[in-house]
Amino acid sequence: MSMLAELVEHVIGVDTHTETHTAAVVVASTGAVVETVTVPADPRGYQGVLELAERHGGLRAFAIEGAGGYGAGLARHLTAAGEVVVELDRPARPARRGGRRSDPLDAERAARDALARTQLARPKSGASRGALQALLTARRSAVEAATDAQRQLRALVITAPEQVRARFRTHRSTRALIEVAAGLRPGASSGDIEVTTVLTVLRDLARRIRVLEAEAAAHEKDIREVVAHWRPDLLELPGVGPINAATVLTAWSHPRRCRDDAAFAMLAGAAPIPASSGKTVRYRLNRSGDRQLNRALHSIALSRQRYHQPTRDYTDRRRAQGKTDREIRRCLKRYIARQLYRQLEPTPDRLDEP
Repeated sequence: MSMLAELVEHVIGVDTHTETHTAAVVVASTGAVVETVTVPADPRGYQGVLELAERHGGLRAFAIEGAGGYGAGLARHLTAAGEVVVELDRPARPARRGGRRSDPLDAERAARDALARTQLARPKSGASRGALQALLTARRSAVEAATDAQRQLRALVITAPEQVRARFRTHRSTRALIEVAAGLRPGASSGDIEVTTVLTVLRDLARRIRVLEAEAAAHEKDIREVVAHWRPDLLELPGVGPINAATVLTAWSHPRRCRDDAAFAMLAGAAPIPASSGKTVRYRLNRSGDRQLNRALHSIALSRQRYHQPTRDYTDRRRAQGKTDREIRRCLKRYIARQLYRQLEPTPDRLDEP
């Protein structure tokens, strides 16, 4: 694959922040900085970055640090204008003597980092992807908050006065504790302030859990509708439910964002990293990449090992060869990443959302 320096005349590196963006125009052939500007992070500033590039003419590309975060608005603006946008997670930054750092320097480094790359990533895009990302974030927050509240409720029951604990003694499961706590009537208790307060808190925690679970269920329903409208074929794959499908779609984003299934597996942290030396051939676990996507692949693998007969047969065969369960799951995650990528990428008889 050609390097970016061989394709364009200028690269505009952008260091993004909440209130401002700093852009630096770098000559692709020499690496020289010809102009730097700082603009507000709003449509007027986005247009200023575009005007900066137009003043220098020629073929160009924009290298944006944090295109999925602080630079999301700028990336959308430039993409809508037909510009080539490269996403950078974080430019390589050498150690700075004396702690030197500035936004113009970071913008220059972003441009030079993009020039040195042969594998370029495009920012995530698409209305359906954006909707799924928002729904997944909200659902994850509700689920985590409900889980925290359940732990607090169980811990409070354990440490509560005996008068309170007696009401929960025959109820073991967390669901049963929630049902009992939600129906408590603190005002009907004795005048003991500790007992009354604990009962009130238990009731409030139980009701909070119910509200959060209802919110998570509503988000999951909306997620299923978006996935069913965008890519219903994913839901037909074994082990792929609406949450896993949505997670995969938000990471994949659009056709040809990843050059092949190996790049998609690397994005998911499911591709083993060579760590061979001399006559020793080995690989080490990849702990980088999109961890939410990695978690989705792990969930799919576990589901298939339990309910999908071909996967169960594969697991038994690999276990007979001496592989551990962890090693088998790693292999399965790589295979699943390949299958998902091939399912998602367009073919002549299937078109995807632009």
